[in-house]
Amino acid sequence: MDLCSLIDRNAAFTPDKTAIAFEGKRLSYAAFAARIERTATALKQELGVGRGDRVAILSLNRPDYLVLLYACARLGAMLVPLNWRLAVAEQLFILDDAGAKVLVLEQAFARVLPELAQAAPGTAIVGFDFAPPHGTTFEALLERSEGSGRNPHTDLACPLLIVYTSGTTGRPKGAVLRQEALFWNGVMSQHMHNMTSDDHVLTVLPFFHVGGLNIQTTPALQLGATVTIQARFTPDSALAAIERERPTLTVMVPAIIQALSEHPDWAFTDLSSLKALATGSTIVPQHLIDRFVARGVPVLQVYGSTETCPIAVYTRLGGDRSRIGSTGLAGLCCEAKVIDQTGAEVPPGAPGEIAVRGPNVFFEYWGNADATRDALHDGWYRTGDIGLSDADGYFWVRDRKKNLIISGGENIYPAELERVLLEHPDVSECAVIGRPDPRWDEVPIAYVIGRPGCRLEADELRAHIQAQLARYKVPRDIVFVTDLPRTALGKVQHFLLKQLDAQSRTQGDAS
Repeated sequence: MDLCSLIDRNAAFTPDKTAIAFEGKRLSYAAFAARIERTATALKQELGVGRGDRVAILSLNRPDYLVLLYACARLGAMLVPLNWRLAVAEQLFILDDAGAKVLVLEQAFARVLPELAQAAPGTAIVGFDFAPPHGTTFEALLERSEGSGRNPHTDLACPLLIVYTSGTTGRPKGAVLRQEALFWNGVMSQHMHNMTSDDHVLTVLPFFHVGGLNIQTTPALQLGATVTIQARFTPDSALAAIERERPTLTVMVPAIIQALSEHPDWAFTDLSSLKALATGSTIVPQHLIDRFVARGVPVLQVYGSTETCPIAVYTRLGGDRSRIGSTGLAGLCCEAKVIDQTGAEVPPGAPGEIAVRGPNVFFEYWGNADATRDALHDGWYRTGDIGLSDADGYFWVRDRKKNLIISGGENIYPAELERVLLEHPDVSECAVIGRPDPRWDEVPIAYVIGRPGCRLEADELRAHIQAQLARYKVPRDIVFVTDLPRTALGKVQHFLLKQLDAQSRTQGDAS
């Protein structure tokens, strides 16, 4: 059995049911399974893809993204999703690091091809919507393939995905996820959402992240539900899809929740079909959760990372969601605990590093044994996130371990400062970093985006913070900006902000 067998079984049970809806077209489970088989055949017979080979994809969300995923599962190959927002140099690094045998891409991202031809001339190029130089189109590849796409030597233990982390601590690392990780992640998603084959998922997050791919999309398809996918998120299209398609479930990160809830059509869009909204990716401000709750949509929190596929801890539909700020309990099929620097579990209420163990956890970092040893200890993945749990096992995530600011021997968690800043009515967005200081080692610095039309003063914000937090936590400097460096999912890249802060101070000193 491989992961693709679940699609085949759904095609047998409900051949005419819609598996995927996209831009007005619908793909039944029977057609989805048939296209997966043709794609696996083409990859195997035409391009020589077999067990262990890497197939990279550089594309917006589209049905064939999922077709390629399950075709790779059938062959025992690995799909390498590329972030289309990256610079060409970053994409080339990933292609080289993964040793991609095939690259399938859209014409909009063909700028990578000239340099790839020089760096890796042996990589086969396939175009979704164009005929690349020295390559072929996806449809032509499928039309001329013959034979079988089956590989009798594949099972759930085969690696399936190499997903590169955002690189917030340096060069990206490729987390290798086995087919079984997606299977058990799917079981936990189904448990989290009370998901059945009658559900309808709306996917607006990009597939190059495990959040867009695996929180709801692959669990729904493996269960026989329907998925409507959007090429990329826009507030207009997402609100229109909720009204038109009547989905029951969707996943949105805080930045998307904010964009939707501040859209002019927000108040007029019928959200009644949604039985739940799942959110996560970063610490979620309560006021954003309240916007959906006020419209009658329950909000579920999920915690995890690329390395956990990503579901690890979650609140469940129908479960206890009364603990404000909690991201829930360890998932149905995995364990989680809070540990100290020695790896020992800490008592309830004490902060420490969150560790996760289970079949959903990644197998290794591709070609990086040292990083794998640093992250995995007796099967426990050390997440690098600071959190705590209560006596009942509910978790709260406080901050990234690497974002911890130590000032004069005192620990300062940027997320705590950011939460207080966001409670000021004139603050739209913010980020807090540590700046080197000769006396205190580090001092906190806040970068703040004000709401349109508001006039903010640094002293006013300091007074606001000092009314709620200890004096040593008050930012030494408050910098007003119009934008912040972000990942594709809207998370602030604190390491880039630190670099920009250092550069601005260097330039200031020089002048």
